[in-house]
Amino acid sequence: MKNNPVDKLLKSHQKLTHSEMVKVVSHVQRDTKEWVLNTVMIEGCEVPFKYKRKKKYKNIEGQRVNLTYYPVIESVAGIEMEAMKVVRIKIA
Repeated sequence: MKNNPVDKLLKSHQKLTHSEMVKVVSHVQRDTKEWVLNTVMIEGCEVPFKYKRKKKYKNIEGQRVNLTYYPVIESVAGIEMEAMKVVRIKIA
């Protein structure tokens, strides 16, 4: 087994999931006061994958990526919605 950063993350955090070579079908970046909130939709999945960056990044729509994430429940206008909190994203 390789000893890479993803393996270390998965070993130390039981709820993390790692997916490789998934296709991004939508990528939206929204400015907040301190962060740029990124929302990514993955082919074959109806749940949004979200992460923050300090600056805008290139659009990754249509790219294949490797994702490390865990599920979260967000409340939007009083309605609970499932989302995936991205810990690590890398173009495959």
